[in-house]
Amino acid sequence: MNASKLRMTYLISILLLISSSIFAKDNEFPGREKYPSIPFITIADLHKIKDNVIIVDVRSAYEHQTLRIKSALNIPVSSQKFTDNMEKLRADNKDKKIIVYCNGKTCMKSYKAALKCKKAGIKDVISYDAGIMDWANTYPNDSVLLGVSPVDRNKIISKQLFKTYLINPGHFENKIGTGNVIVLDVRDPFQRDSTALFHGKEHRVFINDATGLDKYIAKANNENKTLLIYDEVGKQVRWLQYYLEGKGAKSYSFMKGGVKNYYKYLDEKYKF
Repeated sequence: MNASKLRMTYLISILLLISSSIFAKDNEFPGREKYPSIPFITIADLHKIKDNVIIVDVRSAYEHQTLRIKSALNIPVSSQKFTDNMEKLRADNKDKKIIVYCNGKTCMKSYKAALKCKKAGIKDVISYDAGIMDWANTYPNDSVLLGVSPVDRNKIISKQLFKTYLINPGHFENKIGTGNVIVLDVRDPFQRDSTALFHGKEHRVFINDATGLDKYIAKANNENKTLLIYDEVGKQVRWLQYYLEGKGAKSYSFMKGGVKNYYKYLDEKYKF
């Protein structure tokens, strides 16, 4: 290893050591206390060394394609081949740290990914736990939104704005009764059971099915109807919102908490 590589390796190690010691107990980052054995790196420190490490987005392919760190690879932690793919990545990049990231400060996927790697004996895997949202807002030139870089900060949908499109399951159910809506189930195939939540009143379309989504967006706009959309736990729809906005959807709402929250609502309503 030449002198410049040695200096960079030393710098990275120092930054990680400082990050771990200073921020070990930080309520803003719950993962740091929940996963104390996993090293982490701050947003500023990662930006300093971004060209000398391997950055891996461990979210779903759909999330990665929507908004990502510019240089990031995508290896979803939910994939059955996650460990195998990370082992290959380590074998191909023996001298570089691997930084894993997910959505934000309360998202635990980066820590879970690093823990999986640790258990598999894959060394030097570090969590960047501030996530993609903070990164895109802080470093738009090093981010990609819907294939475009640099990112226009005005097009980043804040968590607060996203929440204004959420309605509770009871309200969602009542709106279906008005008839002036189009209901979409956008869950992944493995999340669906054989029974529809709203039999005869909904349509099933995958979240990455552009043709299907375009059809229902156009229909809702032409007929002045509201799209009522739900997923499994209310997280996928946050990324679908970028597509809806990009396609000019006029009126839409998401079920807060998705199917999981709907079943909880039914339990409370009927006292099962």
